[in-house]
Amino acid sequence: MSGHPNRAGWSRGPGAVCEPLPRPRRRTVRLVLLGPPGVGKGTQAELLNQRFGACHLSTGELFRAARCAADHSPAMREALAAMQRGELVADELVVRMVRERSQCLRCCGGFLLDGVPRTVAQVEALDELFEELGVSLDAVLSYELDLEAIVRRLSGRRTCSDCSAVFHLASRPPRDESVCDHCGGRLLQRDDDHPDAVRVRMGAYRQATQPLQDFYRRRNLLISISAQGRPDEIAQRTFRSLENRLGVLTD
Repeated sequence: MSGHPNRAGWSRGPGAVCEPLPRPRRRTVRLVLLGPPGVGKGTQAELLNQRFGACHLSTGELFRAARCAADHSPAMREALAAMQRGELVADELVVRMVRERSQCLRCCGGFLLDGVPRTVAQVEALDELFEELGVSLDAVLSYELDLEAIVRRLSGRRTCSDCSAVFHLASRPPRDESVCDHCGGRLLQRDDDHPDAVRVRMGAYRQATQPLQDFYRRRNLLISISAQGRPDEIAQRTFRSLENRLGVLTD
């Protein structure tokens, strides 16, 4: 998105400067995004950024950027080593990586945290960090979609083996079902996008995130958003819910 910050401080860590810098807002929005794979959080984060100016701070993007970087912080080195061993990244490491990017949490443009927290232990550690930084969450957006709709979305995805472009057989079909429109590479279905694998992933996701939803619901921060329909329809539900909860947000 031209004109929006490049999130260098998030992807490269301490000392990196975003260009252009976010502009100050009368009302800075700080949100956590929850939702299973296939629910469209990335698209919603783009639309939230366009509406409210808050930067999308995704741990997935952070790890992808780290794999291409030459220098890593100690926390990132440990996290990448754990991932290479096929292990989950420990709560303590995740929070250390976020702490290294504290300037992003204090940013005058606000933030959209995606991928963290994933456990109650991470929530509690982030609460301590927010208190140190003098910031607080405005809301936690939980995007909801029924299981079979998620299965249809993910099982229809195809990824180019050469350029990694992503298509969908129903919503974004390639001209040829097996060939990438961009580079002519082979389009493949990821192993974890097969329907049975998706159902297993969703079971694990819901078991892991239910305690988070309960935690944030008790704090009156959780806002459930139906992820059924077109991205613009989902975005309008999100905007209405935020404005009903927080008041008028746009400058």
